Amino acid sequence: MRPSSTCICKLISPLKTKTRFIILMHPKEYRKQKNGTGHMTKLQLENSEIIVGVDFTNNSRVNEILAKENCSSFLLYPGKDSFNLSTSKSSEVSSFMGNNPNIFILDGTWPCARKMLKLSENLQKLNRVSFDNKIESKFIIKQQPESLCLSTIESVYTVINLLKEGGLEHCETKSFLIPFEKMIAYQLDYMLNPNSENYRSTINREITPKDIYKKNTQRSTVFELE
Repeated sequence: MRPSSTCICKLISPLKTKTRFIILMHPKEYRKQKNGTGHMTKLQLENSEIIVGVDFTNNSRVNEILAKENCSSFLLYPGKDSFNLSTSKSSEVSSFMGNNPNIFILDGTWPCARKMLKLSENLQKLNRVSFDNKIESKFIIKQQPESLCLSTIESVYTVINLLKEGGLEHCETKSFLIPFEKMIAYQLDYMLNPNSENYRSTINREITPKDIYKKNTQRSTVFELE
C-alpha cells in the first residue's frame, strides 16, 4: 500500500505466536490509512488476520473463531472488570488465558472503535484483557488524546511481552517494532530534513507536543488513533 521508495517489506520478520491475534479493522482504517499500524501488525505476526467491518455480530469468520473448541477468546480493551496482564501472576495468566487464546483487537479511531464495540453483541460478551502502560507512544507523527495511548502494533508488542512473562509465549520480540520505527523515521525525514531527497517544503512540519493529557497511568485505549 506504500510507494516502493518507502516500502517496509524488507524489514518484516514475522513472529510465530501461540496466541492468535484478530485485528478487527474499521473500513475507514482499511481504505485510507497507509501509515496504519494494523496492516503492519498483521505482517509481523504469522498467527493473525484482519477482518474488516463495523458490526461483527453476524460476521461468519468472527463467529467461527468464537465457536472453536479448546480456544478461549478475549477482547483487548480496558475496563474495571478486565483481566490486567501487568499485575497478574504468571500462574493466573496461564489459568485465565488458556494455552491457545484468541485476542481480538479493535483498530480504528476512538469514535469508530466505540461504535464497533457498541454494535457487536458477540464482542460485548467476551472477557476483556488489558495492561498498565507506562511508556509513551513512539507514534509522534500522529496526535493521541493521551500520552500513554499506544498504536495497534505497540499494544500488541506489549501484550506479547506480558504473555511471555506469563509463560504463554516464547518468541523473540526485539525486532517486532523495527518496521514501525523505520516508518516513523522516514516520515520525520520527509517532514523535517531539508537535505533529504524526500523533503517537501510545502508540507506542514509542525509536530504538536504531546504534553496536554489526562494524568492517568491506567491504559484507557488499545486502538490506533487517526
